[in-house]
Amino acid sequence: MIIYGVALLAGCTLAGVVIGDMLGALMGVKSNVGGVGIAMILLICARLWMDKNGGMSKGCEMGVGFWGAMYIPVVVAMAAQQNVVTALKGGPVAVLAAIGSVVLCGLTIALISRTNRGEPLPAEEPPVVGAATPAGGR
Repeated sequence: MIIYGVALLAGCTLAGVVIGDMLGALMGVKSNVGGVGIAMILLICARLWMDKNGGMSKGCEMGVGFWGAMYIPVVVAMAAQQNVVTALKGGPVAVLAAIGSVVLCGLTIALISRTNRGEPLPAEEPPVVGAATPAGGR
């Protein structure tokens, strides 16, 4: 059922918020530090673990897929609430953190693409005109 995917996302979100609040408290910041990112990482790990161990039903996969597609607009809306001007006035730490995270992500993606030596995906066959597409297909 799709509700299982939503429940999985809710559990990961709650865990991410708690961990982010704890990180903020450890750093002496009265804010959630990385809770949304932690929640997404937990969701990815949980989904991969469930898929590997046969616990990911089609309905659960649909629920996780739906909320995964909704994740980017939600994060953009959350980021829009942040006060960027105050962060920039507070010092160069925010700018350095942003630049550092972009560079680190770029290097990580480059490293993963260089170390992944699996077989390439097979070529996609062109669709047959007049053939029915499977449910959810494009």
